[in-house]
Amino acid sequence: MTRVKNGVTTKARHKKVLKAARGYFGSKHRLYKTAKEQLMHSGQYAFRDRKQKKRDFRKLWITRINAACRENEISYSRFIEGLTKAGVDINRKMLSEIAINDPKAFSELVKTAKEGLEGKAKREDKTVKNEIVKGTKKEVKEEKVEKKEVKKEVKEEKKEPVKKTAPKKEEKKDLSTLSVAELKEMATKKGVEGASKMKKAELLEALK
Repeated sequence: MTRVKNGVTTKARHKKVLKAARGYFGSKHRLYKTAKEQLMHSGQYAFRDRKQKKRDFRKLWITRINAACRENEISYSRFIEGLTKAGVDINRKMLSEIAINDPKAFSELVKTAKEGLEGKAKREDKTVKNEIVKGTKKEVKEEKVEKKEVKKEVKEEKKEPVKKTAPKKEEKKDLSTLSVAELKEMATKKGVEGASKMKKAELLEALK
C-alpha cells in the first residue's frame, strides 16, 4: 500500500496564513506559529471594533452638531428635542454633514426646533391651566356639597316630629255607680219627664 503524505496540504495552509498576516511586524508575518496566533487575536479585535466604530462615529457627529448648535444659541439636547417635537426625522450623520457644508440650512433647522419647543411650552401651559381650573371647580363643588349637607341637617332638625298630645277624652262615668238621687238630678237636667217617680233601672235606660 502506498504511503500518503500531507506536505502539500500543510504547505498550502501555511501559505494561506502567512498571506493573511502580510504586513505584520517582525516574525508575525514570517513564522507560521506566531502569524497564526496574531491572526486569531486580529479577528477578535476586528469583531469588537466593528461595533466600537459605530459608537465612535456617533460621538463625532454629536460633537459636530453640538458645535453648530452653540453657534446658533441652543444646546444639543434642546435642539434634538425640538426636532422631535416638530416632527423632523433626520439622523445625526446627515445633521453633521449639513452643519459642516450648509450652515444656513442648519440655522433653519434650529428655528424649526425652537418653534417645536415653543409649541411644547404652550401645550404644557394649557395643561397646567386646565389642571388649575379643574382643581378650583372640584373645590367649588365640594364647598357646595358641604353647604347642601349643612342645609339638610338644619332642615332635618326643624322637621323633627312634634309629639302631639291628643285631647283628653272625657271619661265616661259609670252611671251604675251613682246613687238614685244623683241619677234623678241628671235626668231632670236632661229633661226626662217623670224622673222623680222612676226607679234606678228606668233612670239608667232613660239616661243612656
